[in-house]
Amino acid sequence: MQDPTLLLRDIHQPPAPPFWPPAPGWWLLAGALLLVLGIVIALRWRRTRRRRQIAAIFDNALDEAATPTAEVAAISQLLRRAARRIDPEADRLQGDAWLAFLNRPTGSARRKRRANEAEGRFAGEPGRLLLEGAFRRKVDPADVAALRSLARARFQQWMLGR
Repeated sequence: MQDPTLLLRDIHQPPAPPFWPPAPGWWLLAGALLLVLGIVIALRWRRTRRRRQIAAIFDNALDEAATPTAEVAAISQLLRRAARRIDPEADRLQGDAWLAFLNRPTGSARRKRRANEAEGRFAGEPGRLLLEGAFRRKVDPADVAALRSLARARFQQWMLGR
């Protein structure tokens, strides 16, 4: 029934495609990922550079102050200028209204949580120093250093628009 001269062989599968070079779709995917990675790195670099520039503006203005009293006056001036970015009328606030504005949380929900932890920091001694320190004859440099760190954080937050 079978012809002995007819020799049947098993079906042979073609070889698997080589790993290299990849198909054009993989090249497009790799290019898109590199583009996204480049954009993320550029944005972070830009944000870091902007943060450093803003910190330098604050620090340079305070380094020019000759006395702790002048430093408090410079801090007040910088904060009032930055406050205009949040509310155009904020630089005209006086006394407790100004301190309440300084303590007001700004930004997204996560940042608001952090701001709530820091809420009221200007209400105590640093706030009083900010209001009256520029008019005092003597100001304790340690109090100015504490005010400086609080004011620098708030200045950066307002200037970065958070």
